[in-house]
Amino acid sequence: VQLVESGGDSVQAGGSLKLSCVASGYNFSICGMGWYRQGPGKQRELVSWIDTDGSTAYADSVKGRFAISRDNVKNTLFLQMNSLKTDDTDVYYCAACRYTELDVIDFRYWGPGTQVTVSS
Repeated sequence: VQLVESGGDSVQAGGSLKLSCVASGYNFSICGMGWYRQGPGKQRELVSWIDTDGSTAYADSVKGRFAISRDNVKNTLFLQMNSLKTDDTDVYYCAACRYTELDVIDFRYWGPGTQVTVSS
């Protein structure tokens, strides 16, 4: 399984970025997918996930600003990020194959991450 993120960049506050994650090595269409973020000294945060039926969920911190989507033909996951804030600065990780254990959401596979930096 391979997940490769792209689209991370440095932008000013208020700007937009679109992250992509190309997946290979498994059946993309049958797995829930998600995006995490984590910065130095910060806890990992589940930003958003999308299930196989297209249903989505978002962390309160990004609700209304970020939009997750998937293309099952191109095996690609996206995260459209608008109205970016300095607090959104983090490494963003693509994650594949969502499962829940003891009410905790987790994923089986992870990408190496892409850096997003938002400056004021």
